[in-house]
Amino acid sequence: MGKVKRMKAFVSWSGGKDAALSYYRAMGDFQVTHLLNMIAEDGRISRSHGIRTDVLRMQAEAMSLPIVQVRSSWETYEAEFKKALSDLKDKGVEAGIFGDIDLEGHREWVERVSRESGMEPVLPVWGEKKREDLIEELIEAGLEAVVVAIKKDVLSPEWLGRRIDYDFVRDISKIKGVDISGENGEYHTFVVSGPIFKKRINIVKSEKITRDQHCFLDISECELVEKVEDSEKLKRVVFP
Repeated sequence: MGKVKRMKAFVSWSGGKDAALSYYRAMGDFQVTHLLNMIAEDGRISRSHGIRTDVLRMQAEAMSLPIVQVRSSWETYEAEFKKALSDLKDKGVEAGIFGDIDLEGHREWVERVSRESGMEPVLPVWGEKKREDLIEELIEAGLEAVVVAIKKDVLSPEWLGRRIDYDFVRDISKIKGVDISGENGEYHTFVVSGPIFKKRINIVKSEKITRDQHCFLDISECELVEKVEDSEKLKRVVFP
């Protein structure tokens, strides 16, 4: 018997750990062909995590995937998202992979907009109650992520640039009222390597900035390097 043809899918892409883990979980069942990334009207940064758009393009290059970046305001977000889905559908894409965990409003929006656009919504990490298990799966899979955004009334700027590892889990678990996965927006991440990557990303230059109610690690320069396996080498490569 021949191989079962996998449905083509896009990943709703923020650049962060939940989108990456969702992609990782779904890759055996779907053929991921595109990343879809919503960006600000001026085209400089992403809507979700405030990451520079050129950095996200380099991340997509490291994954050997095309990234579709769509400009929108918050008011035009849904309309522009639907237009992008229509364009992807014309390319043979039939499903969308999303990284939502338990925000019901997000799930309802994803399912409605996807189905109105003729896409099948796929939420691989939805309903995962044990956040520790999600983070452990991320770490054990080799998906390397660093913190690039925080709510400044919840976490201090010292958290920016930290790797998501077991030390991170231990430390953030001590903070009362914080979801260790950051599902309530306490923090956001940028994935630099892992099994969904062909190369890894070396962050060359960054600075901590404040924008409204958040602090960001503004990555202004990075480069693609060959992937290495040794954990101590990885620590040095992310931030030389």
